[in-house]
Parts: sequence; structure tokens; C-alpha cells
Amino acid sequence: MEEHGSTQVSVFLLLLLPVAAVSVPVDHTSLAQDCEDVYTNGSRHSGVYTICPAGSNNPIQVYCDMDCEDDDNRGGWTVFQKRMDGTVNFYRPWEHYKNGFGNIAGEHWLGLQNIFAISWTKKYRLRVDMEDFEGGSVHAEYTTFSIEPESDGYRLRLGNYIDGGAGDSLLFSNGMRFSTFDKEQHDFYSNNYAERYHGGFWFGYSDYVNPNGLYKWGHHTFYGTGVMWNSWKWYTYSLKAISMKIRPVSLERINNASPWP
Repeated sequence: MEEHGSTQVSVFLLLLLPVAAVSVPVDHTSLAQDCEDVYTNGSRHSGVYTICPAGSNNPIQVYCDMDCEDDDNRGGWTVFQKRMDGTVNFYRPWEHYKNGFGNIAGEHWLGLQNIFAISWTKKYRLRVDMEDFEGGSVHAEYTTFSIEPESDGYRLRLGNYIDGGAGDSLLFSNGMRFSTFDKEQHDFYSNNYAERYHGGFWFGYSDYVNPNGLYKWGHHTFYGTGVMWNSWKWYTYSLKAISMKIRPVSLERINNASPWP
């Protein structure tokens, strides 16, 4: 009986010992690479999803716009910038713009490194949707979109502009490196546009566009500092909402386009 009791005690003590954690690798290949994949896999509701970009080993959360259907009649847009209510401060340093900030379900910037990781393995197109405080809404599209790696300042590359009523306010941003108030990377001017206009962006010549500017309510008196898309509204008008989103270019578009940059 004593031997049997001793065995029971030994088993009990073994059960009290900590169990070594078993590391199970995450199968990133099972995750969607972008919101187009999420859409193709059957999800039709706009919201926050987890993806793993082909250019990264790190899963990230993104907002997928499934409601924006253009001539292709489908959603699947990966949102990388969104302004809608002024709840998030966009006047931030380089590291914040590099890594991302804000609320993915609301106002946010996805992060330059994440945008690069998503966009460098496929050919993407860009859509910019915007609204004013009077109930108007327009958009702008670009046939291709990509950014260079950090070593080249996340330089912006855009294809041809497609008119959606907004006008081409990214005309002078095309080919520019990204700038913040603490990291000015303008190729032509020493003026720190990011500091002057209170927001990080691919600033081109002067203040033609500033989607990451200070959130204001419509007309204001401070030249170029609001959420601005100058080719639709003037320098002294701050938009109610703006979002920038990308989606892979369809094979049909690639075959029919002439010319492609």
C-alpha cells in the first residue's frame, strides 16, 4: 500500500510541473495577401480583416472596402488612408508614418512599410474617394500605384489619371519621396512643406494636395493646412472625408490598357 501511495504522490507532483510550451508556426500562406483575396474568398462585408502581404512575414490588420464597386462591379479595396471625423492627429513624425497609426476601423494611416509590402509584388491601381460638407462626393483613380522602398524615401509611382470628378491633385506628387516635419525629402525645394502644412505626404510643387492635413470643417482661412484636394476644392477648404485605397489591376485592364507606365 505504501508503494502504491508513493506512486500516486509522484504522479501528482509530475502534474504540478510546468508544461513546456510547444511553438507551432503560423501558416501565413493561409492568410489573404490583400483585400482582393478576402473578397475572392467570399467575404462581402466592409470591415477589418487580417492579411499577410506577400512582401512581409508579418500579418497585419487592414480595412477592406467591399462596398466601393466601380466598372468592375466588385469591391476588394485595401484602404491605407482614411479621414472622416478628426479623431486622429495626422501631424506626426517619420516613424509614425513609416509604421502606421490610428484606428483601423476609423481614421488611420496604414504605414509606409506596410503599403510597400502589399504593393510591390503585384500591379495595383489607386482610388481616392472624398466628400465635402455640403453633401458632394467625387473620386480620382490612377491606373497603377506603387511606392519604392525606404532606401528611396518611399517614392510614389502613379500611372494615368482617370477622371471621377475630383481632378488630378496628385499630378505633382507623382515621383516624389514622402516627407514629414522631421524628415524633409523634397527633391527640388528646401521648404519643409510637411511642417508648413501640418501633415506628412508625397508633397510635390507647392501645396496642391494635403489629405493628411489638419482636420477642419469646410472653409477656413489658413492657406493649404486643411484636408485638401485642390483640384476639386480650393486651398482654403478642408474636406469632410477622404480615403485612399488600392486593388490589384485585373488582367483584362492590363491587356486593354495603352500605354501602361
